[in-house]
Amino acid sequence: MPDSRPRAGRRDATANDSPLNAGDLLCLDRRASVQFFRPITVRVIREIEDRQPYDGWAWIEAYELNARGTAVAKRELFVYLAGLRRLESTTRERMSSSSSTYAATRLRGLG
Repeated sequence: MPDSRPRAGRRDATANDSPLNAGDLLCLDRRASVQFFRPITVRVIREIEDRQPYDGWAWIEAYELNARGTAVAKRELFVYLAGLRRLESTTRERMSSSSSTYAATRLRGLG
């Protein structure tokens, strides 16, 4: 039978504080952790629940994205949940749209 007790580092989902889901697009900067002195954009693969982080922190597995929205590295990151900045779907659509435009241009031989 699964343990129903709350775990350290897990948070209750509220309207303003939804859990991390696969596919979430995040901007990580110093608010998420001091390691991000230069902000990076990542797409969440999953939250690593096997590890027991401090309360309010989490381990995530994510793809680091370049300016075109293409994955350039797979990373495991330790982040402060209150410092995560979610990027809106319009940003996600713009990133996928620019990738599609880039691919179409390359196929036509214009790139």
